[in-house]
Amino acid sequence: MVSADPRPAGAFGRTASASLPHGVRVRALHAHRDDRGSLTELFRQPWTGGEPTVQWNAVRSEAAVMRGVHIHLGYHEYYVVLEGRVSVGCRDVRRGSPTEGATALVELSSARPRAMQAPPGIAHGLLFHERSLLLVGTTACWDPRHELGCHWLDPALEIPWPTRSSKLSARDAALPPLAEVLERVPAWRDA
Repeated sequence: MVSADPRPAGAFGRTASASLPHGVRVRALHAHRDDRGSLTELFRQPWTGGEPTVQWNAVRSEAAVMRGVHIHLGYHEYYVVLEGRVSVGCRDVRRGSPTEGATALVELSSARPRAMQAPPGIAHGLLFHERSLLLVGTTACWDPRHELGCHWLDPALEIPWPTRSSKLSARDAALPPLAEVLERVPAWRDA
């Protein structure tokens, strides 16, 4: 499912690029099956515009867990759900971006594999609907000095989350409103 303002929710598996913040990409992944099982290509560097991925993380979460909302400064992230179902809510908070203020909710699922890439300056949260395993690639090693965050239920985000309750880390539960971090987000510049 992808829903974005001002467009209504689309069917699962379809993504209108105009509804996503500039630089956010969603790609269908195809399994090559035979009687032994399947092989699915999860990543090719040309799919991401050539940015080298320098760190890979496996994130296992239980059902009803929210991670974020985080804003990475200076690096891209790449997501693939290996097991389960995750909604990625995002908002373009880059001043001057062609899609500044655009919001989207993208559903990623192991049942219909897709990959999502998010550039720096996109506020994003991950809502795990069921026990899931998420693969995350980054173009820089994680450093808390290069990450901002805001509370996932802040109305200023305008992300259409399908629930109002979830399990949070103590860190994410204490995140401030979006307005308190916006000045620290660098202005958009086209790559």
